[in-house]
Amino acid sequence: MSVVAEERVDTVTLAINDGVATVTIDRQHVLNAVDGTTHARLNEIWDQVEADPSVRAVVVTGAGTRAFCVGADMSADAVDKTGLEYWAGLDPNGFGGLSLRTTLDVPVIARVNGYALGGGMEIVLGADIVVAASSAKFGLTEPRVGRLALDGGIHQLVRRVPYTQAMGMLLTGRKADATEMQSMGLVNEVVPAEELDDAVQRWVDQIVACAPTSVRAVKQMVTQTSHLTAKEARGLRLPALMAALDSEDSAEGVRAFQEKRPPVWPGR
Repeated sequence: MSVVAEERVDTVTLAINDGVATVTIDRQHVLNAVDGTTHARLNEIWDQVEADPSVRAVVVTGAGTRAFCVGADMSADAVDKTGLEYWAGLDPNGFGGLSLRTTLDVPVIARVNGYALGGGMEIVLGADIVVAASSAKFGLTEPRVGRLALDGGIHQLVRRVPYTQAMGMLLTGRKADATEMQSMGLVNEVVPAEELDDAVQRWVDQIVACAPTSVRAVKQMVTQTSHLTAKEARGLRLPALMAALDSEDSAEGVRAFQEKRPPVWPGR
């Protein structure tokens, strides 16, 4: 597999291989907790991915085996705001620049290799597909330290899983394992840790087998119409939808079907 691009900084790694971007939070000494510098870099990365039409899927994960991300860095040097100050300065894109982002038209797979707590859980809620190691733990634990999951955690969890299941986690700050989160409907697949990469790759392969223009249209239609009824949403002429309907991909897909061969997507 050829490497198209790779960038490294102290806290986050971005690698783009054959149209698949992998974003890795690498602060293992604090279980991949996010500080201000890391948050800013993540926003830069998501902006870069949005601007790169060659990227067809994104995998977001944490370095090492212990943690995906445990949220905001609560170490003494990192906590410099009161709760009100944090609330007043919330990023419109949410935690890690992803949990509330609505402009990213590329599918995001959360590769949950360990603890996904607080803001880390909010990053999971900002993903489209969640693949977790059986040892992973999830939770919005902010109430246990006198804080709140303000970057979409509270509002997204109660919309993504049954009400009583969501409230059972939100009101207690408890952790739940990957199998329980799968039973709630938040996690797509749970596998042993040693099979996590293979499982993620299967999902990536299924995404890239589809027409790029169709995938982008689906993602944009979902993120931009959640406030509408299905009938209202159907009539909204979104840019990615119109591009997909008038794309070379749409013609190639029909030809490939008729000729009984795999499609070769032009992506335009």
